Amino acid sequence: MFRYIGFSWNPSDPEQADLARQLDEVLFARQAWQPACKWSGHRVYTTGQTRGVNGTYLLPSNQGVILGRLFRRQDSVPPPAGDLELSEQEANRIVHSDGRALIDEFWGRYVAFLPSWTGEGRVLRDPTGTLPCYRLRIQGVSIVLSWLDDLYALLDAPAPVVNWEAIAAHMLFGRLGGRETALAGVTQILPGELTPMEPRSNAPLVLWSAVDVARRRPQADAATAAQRLRATTVACVQAWASCYEAMVLRLSGGVDSAILLGSLCHGVPPQRVTCLNYHSPGSDSDERHFARLVAQRAGAQLIERPLDPEFRLEEVLNIARTPVPANYIGGMGSIHFDAEVAAAHQAGAVLTGAGGDQLFFEFRCTWPAADYLKMRGFDRGFLEAALDSAHLGHVSFWRALHRAVVDRSFRGNPADGAGRFLTLMRAEAMESAARLTERFVHPGWLAATDLPIGKFHQVGALICPFEYYNTYRREASPERVHPFMSQPLLELSLATPTYVLTQGGQGRALARKAFADDLPAEIAARRSKGGMEEHAVSVLRRNLPFARELLLDGHLAKQGLLARERVETALSGRPSSTAAYVSEIHTCIALEAWIQRIAGRTGRRAG
Repeated sequence: MFRYIGFSWNPSDPEQADLARQLDEVLFARQAWQPACKWSGHRVYTTGQTRGVNGTYLLPSNQGVILGRLFRRQDSVPPPAGDLELSEQEANRIVHSDGRALIDEFWGRYVAFLPSWTGEGRVLRDPTGTLPCYRLRIQGVSIVLSWLDDLYALLDAPAPVVNWEAIAAHMLFGRLGGRETALAGVTQILPGELTPMEPRSNAPLVLWSAVDVARRRPQADAATAAQRLRATTVACVQAWASCYEAMVLRLSGGVDSAILLGSLCHGVPPQRVTCLNYHSPGSDSDERHFARLVAQRAGAQLIERPLDPEFRLEEVLNIARTPVPANYIGGMGSIHFDAEVAAAHQAGAVLTGAGGDQLFFEFRCTWPAADYLKMRGFDRGFLEAALDSAHLGHVSFWRALHRAVVDRSFRGNPADGAGRFLTLMRAEAMESAARLTERFVHPGWLAATDLPIGKFHQVGALICPFEYYNTYRREASPERVHPFMSQPLLELSLATPTYVLTQGGQGRALARKAFADDLPAEIAARRSKGGMEEHAVSVLRRNLPFARELLLDGHLAKQGLLARERVETALSGRPSSTAAYVSEIHTCIALEAWIQRIAGRTGRRAG
C-alpha cells in the first residue's frame, strides 16, 4: 500500500521546529518509511514503494521529487525494464516550467513536490488525481499526505472534527468535489493544480483543467475518432499492465470490461491475467454467460464467484479515517475475495473498467442532439444527430428535436437537480446544503457553464477521482487500477463531442465501433447492463436490525439531516419499503459508519 507524507515548517519558529523534529525522527526510525526528499524546512517520506509500480523520481539539485508512476506520452510502448528514468533535460524542464512539462510530456499516477525558487513547498497532483492528496496544519506545521491514519500512527495529533456542512453537502451531491473535505481543517489538493503546502500562501495554480479540455473542438470524423480511441485505450491499458507480472481483472461481461480485457491481451500473455466474475441471484446480477464469452475469446482464466449472501453490514464499521467518506456498495460481498484471488495468483493489482460509462458516454438522454445544435447549428448532420439521440434517450424523433432546441440554451449549474432522488434527507437540510454549492462542488465544474449540456454532465461525472485505497481492507487489499482513468484517454474522451461518442444512437457507440474486431458479437451489440440492486436489497433485509439501530440512533438523525419518520418507514421491513429506499439507505449507513469512526465509537461495536 503505497503512501506518502510531506511536511513543511518555519525553522525559526521553535514550536514548529520541535514538532517537525518529532515527526522527522519518528518517520526516520520506522523501517517501513523511507526519506524521499528534503530541503530547508521541508521533508518528504514514502512507504510501500515497489519498483515499476510506485516509486520516487528525484529531481536534480534537490529541486523536488515525483512520487508514484510515470509514463512518457511519446512512448508507444512502456519501457521493458518496468520503469522509466528521467533524463537531465526532462527533469530540468519539469523544474523550470513549474511542473507544466510534467503534465504535458508525461502521464500516470503521481504527486510531485516542487519547491519554488524561494524554497516554498508546493505540491502538484496529477490530472487524474489517482493518489489522494490532503493538506492540514498542526501547530503551524503544514502536512500533505495520502492516508490520514498514518498521521495518527506517528503523532499524538488532535482528533479530527466532523465538518457537518460538508456532510450535508455530501448527502445532497453524492460526493465532495471541492477543496474542503468532511473534516474541519483538512483540505484536498485538486487534480492538475500546483498548490502551496502552506495553506495561507498563494492560491493554487491550475495547470490542467478537465473543463478546458472539454472546450476543445476537434475536427476528426467518426472513423478517425474511433481509430484514435482504440489506439489510446490500448496504449494506456498496456502501460499499466507493464507494471505487474500478474493481474486480476474484474470481468462483468459488459462492454467496458470486455474492452479492457481485449486491450490487455494485445500485448500480455493470457496466463498473466486472471478474470474474476461476481454474480448473485436475480435478473440483473448474473452475467456469467457474457463473461464466459469474453474470457474464452481472450483465452484467459475465469473464476466465477457468488457475492457473499451472508455479508454483515457490521463490517463497514471498520472503515478507515479518511477526510472524505467512502462507500461500500461497489465492494459489498466481494472485497474479501478480491484479496484472496490476488494473493493466490500472486497478482499485484486488480484492474477494473471503472469510468467506462462516463468516458465512453453511456447515458440515457437526448443531450447529444443539443450539443450538436449548439456547436454546429442547423446543418445537414443535425437531423442525424437528433435521430441518434431519439434512440439513445428512448424517445420519439420529434421529442428529441424539441429537447435539442430547448437544451441548446442550457447554462450548466451543478446544483440543478441535486437531491431529486433523495427521500430520507430532510428538506430543510437539503435547502441549506444547496446554498453551499460553491464550497463543496469542484470549482472547475462550477466554471463549466458554457459547455453544451451533454459535455457538461460528462465533465461532472469525470471531474472527481475514483477511490484508490480500499478503506475497509487497508493493506490486505491489492492495488486498484482503473486504466480507463488515464490522462491521455481522459483528454481524448472529454475533447470528443458527445454526438460523435454516440453516433448511431447507442451508448458507447464510438467505443463499440473502435473495438468491434475484439469483442464477441453478442457483447458488442449488448444493450442491457448488469447491476447488483437485488443483492443490495437482500443484504439490507438480512441486516435490518443493525440498520435501524445505526440510523435511527445515529449522528445523521441527531444532527437533523435525516427525516427520522421516513427512515423508520424505510426500515420497517415491509416488502415495498426497503426496495424503494435501498441505495439511499446503504449510502446513509456508509456515511454514519464513517462519522462514528471519526467520533471514535466503532471500536467496541466492530470488535
